[in-house]
Amino acid sequence: MTDRRYFLKALTLGGVGLFQRGGNRQALAQIPGGTLLPGNVARYVTPMLIPPVMPRAGTLKDRMGKNVDYYEISVKQFAQQILPAGLPPTTVWGYGAVAAEDKRGLLLHNAPSLTIEARWQRPVRVKWINSLLNNGGGYLPHLLPVDPTLHWANPPGGAAGRDTRPDFASTPERYTGPVPLVTHVHGAVGVGDESDGNAEGWYLPAANDIPAGYATEGSWYDFFRNKAAARFGVAWGPGFAVFQYPNANRASTVWYHDHTLGMTRLNVYAGPAGFYIVRGGPAGDDAALDSRFGTAAVLPGPAPRENDKFPPNKTYYEIPIAVQDRSFDAGGSLFYPGTRAFFDGIPGPYIPDSDISPIWNPEFFGNCIMVNGSTWPFQTVEQRRYRFRFLNGCQSRFLILDFANIPGVSVWQIGNEGGFLAAPVNLTANHGNRLLMSPAERADLIVDFTAVPVGNYVLGNLGPDEPFGGGLPGVDFAVSDPSSTGQVMQFRVVPAVAPDPSTPPQFLRLPAITPLPVATATRPLVLLEDTSARFADAPAEALLGTVAFDASGQGSWTPRMWADPVTENPVLGATEVWEFYNATGDAHPIHIHELVFEVVNRQIISVNEAARQVQVVPGSVPTPPEPWETGFKDTVVAYPGEVTRVRAQFNTPGQFVWHCHIVEHEDNEMMRPYRIGPVQPGQP
Repeated sequence: MTDRRYFLKALTLGGVGLFQRGGNRQALAQIPGGTLLPGNVARYVTPMLIPPVMPRAGTLKDRMGKNVDYYEISVKQFAQQILPAGLPPTTVWGYGAVAAEDKRGLLLHNAPSLTIEARWQRPVRVKWINSLLNNGGGYLPHLLPVDPTLHWANPPGGAAGRDTRPDFASTPERYTGPVPLVTHVHGAVGVGDESDGNAEGWYLPAANDIPAGYATEGSWYDFFRNKAAARFGVAWGPGFAVFQYPNANRASTVWYHDHTLGMTRLNVYAGPAGFYIVRGGPAGDDAALDSRFGTAAVLPGPAPRENDKFPPNKTYYEIPIAVQDRSFDAGGSLFYPGTRAFFDGIPGPYIPDSDISPIWNPEFFGNCIMVNGSTWPFQTVEQRRYRFRFLNGCQSRFLILDFANIPGVSVWQIGNEGGFLAAPVNLTANHGNRLLMSPAERADLIVDFTAVPVGNYVLGNLGPDEPFGGGLPGVDFAVSDPSSTGQVMQFRVVPAVAPDPSTPPQFLRLPAITPLPVATATRPLVLLEDTSARFADAPAEALLGTVAFDASGQGSWTPRMWADPVTENPVLGATEVWEFYNATGDAHPIHIHELVFEVVNRQIISVNEAARQVQVVPGSVPTPPEPWETGFKDTVVAYPGEVTRVRAQFNTPGQFVWHCHIVEHEDNEMMRPYRIGPVQPGQP
């Protein structure tokens, strides 16, 4: 079964596989998945869905008389045609509006969902409703296998046992009870902790058959409910919470998804996710200039707008594109592994007779690529410029988007998670027409088809069908299967119907970036992977930890669990450099909630697994951030055998989290709480 083992053979705490940006990996014979083989899924027969805009339920006034955009959004279960017509529909979950102030408002649930359009510094308030209910008002069980041996929400544990890692006398079956949810707007800046989607702030649906003794809310729910009532005058109730977002971000591409403790990988895989775009302000589109004339630049548009007809009766030149990987069974249902044996062939014993969870898989790579909710769709484009806002929404998969098979194309990146870059980056001329994207990263691209001959062309993917460790595709790692996951979508290029008014990207002068203050503290942290004490080379969990350095520069690490006391506690208003020492064999996308940060640099480290120590290699020189990492980000790639440094300012008091955004890692201990400012009175 070694062809199904995705991790390197030696992992932290039981041994570190020190893989720097080089070294060869074994190619997988094929990507395991469900009973529907990728070769039986037709390519490029479905037009790509362009997500419509989420309708507002109304406009409110806050206590200061400021306008607030108000939404009522639920998560429901429904059937969606993800696979091409002729194959069965897929049962999924998705967000959708349940109320609209305008009769044209689109009350549509979809996966991924409709886009929330927000304005800079104009608050958005959302009533997030867990509607995972059947027609009789009872709860719906999860679509996917829930492992109850992790440190997870654990509703059966009641008030005393929720949000814990339960003890078992024998290996349990999958959890089939009511599903907890809590929504996180990924990339929201300045959001209060009551509205951040804390992993322990979940809630069950308001079902009429919740089993006796179950906890219906997470450990932090009541504290956050009272805080929201005091701050915003809002009321929470069974099956819902009301969050408010200040939209303090620079204009940027944000997204939202579920964030329930120990279940994020499953809940997001089932479908609940969507784009959230912040527009306007001093770093918005209107602040970009055309350097030829010193006048306002024209960016490709329009984008979808609230209350547009659906299907649309206009052509969009600004389009959000979410790329995700999925596997399916022949009946159309989503496939996700129901046993740890899928990953590395371990048949048991499992917890409590070993330290291996029976269902959790350390990583998962779907064998089909899904774009905006359809497998391998096509998009018709004219011979002109388009603005594509890409999101890597995959579980564990790093993407390397490859435009090289589109003759004459020109690709420029103008933004990332934190908005516009310092300057446009010519990916065609300087980076081989390729773009690396880790899970949760976003890229704002201008793709120019003007010189592309009329015809059909495939956007490729050169990222691996296994964990990514850096390096060159085909040299340092085997690229994704060219017959399946190596293909993303098709562009059908047709003649332009009118002159293109947009500014060529080489003439864009993007809004100036104000750097963060000088840091007053440096916080060394470590990324770890724990191996089983019983099964050789078997990953048991992924971890984060702290590092303490001695006078010689040797750093000793201490692993930290989710339940351990907070160790990252910046002073309110402080600017700090966080150092992520990656002592594992793979790259990890690290996300810090509540803020955006600057990437400072990276530097080579040595790892002594026996002594549990890391050290910057003497004489090594820090490397600056990549051109597409300038400005601000909320997710950064921490490469193996390196320390990755970021600078952040901590301006909002409260309890937040930081974690790896490989969601299988996040769900099994690779997430830590952090607190800005002092302990809050009455907090759990």
